[in-house]
Amino acid sequence: MSVQCVVCSRPFSDEDLAASISGSIMGDEHTDTYYLCPVCQVYTVLNYWDDFTGTESTELSGPMARERGDKLVALIRQCAEPWDKKCRCEAHKVYFNDTLD
Repeated sequence: MSVQCVVCSRPFSDEDLAASISGSIMGDEHTDTYYLCPVCQVYTVLNYWDDFTGTESTELSGPMARERGDKLVALIRQCAEPWDKKCRCEAHKVYFNDTLD
């Protein structure tokens, strides 16, 4: 899936990916991936949800202000393994508002 900025529609490159985090909520896998547009200086977030029924969903959200996005990206980067949906570090707990399995 090609991800584009929600403001200017510029396609993101690998260098635009700022952070990604996965968590397990009620048995479902939820992943948020943050892209920072170098043109608009706002974040676009790709939200991925897999409920393991065979149907996965993705949606884009944003634009997210740079200040707010920078804080969330910094939080995600506190985890050594943000891709691990079973991680229960403080960053995962805070990011997912203590809703993890």
